[in-house]
Amino acid sequence: MSSSECALRRRLLLQAAPLLLAGCGFELKRAAALQFQSIALTGFAPRSPLAEELRVALARSVTVLESPAQAQVVLQALSDERTRRAVAFTASGQVRDIQLRMRLKYRAQTPAQRELVPDSEILQIRELTFIESAALGKEQEEQELFREMQSDTVLQVLLRLSTIKV
Repeated sequence: MSSSECALRRRLLLQAAPLLLAGCGFELKRAAALQFQSIALTGFAPRSPLAEELRVALARSVTVLESPAQAQVVLQALSDERTRRAVAFTASGQVRDIQLRMRLKYRAQTPAQRELVPDSEILQIRELTFIESAALGKEQEEQELFREMQSDTVLQVLLRLSTIKV
């Protein structure tokens, strides 16, 4: 087989791959389509990073209002917690494993208090091996894991909001 035939086969295979993926139903993850035009966020702590990321994600599809009375949907945070705790220790009593948790309890309703999403909870848990000699790097890894958990939480909230109809 000549090198031009190999190149031709390689090119055909590369061109066929997207067609095969499209034929099997593969689709890139995209933002959920929301069935309402405006939303208000309440109950979040001032300058909450989760609320900020949620606000930015929602603003791509709907108008995010400050006043709950003017919005079609009110997303109320009942609690927004980040915790860090040691779960395993070495024989000398040093921390070996840390568990990171992010918990969001929320509900969605209309300004007239009609329930759209009942009290719900999203819990994210990640484990992190801690090495005292690399404490600075582990601190950065911990912050990155919290950002990842936050983004996943926002995605789950958006998916849940996409199921409601006002």
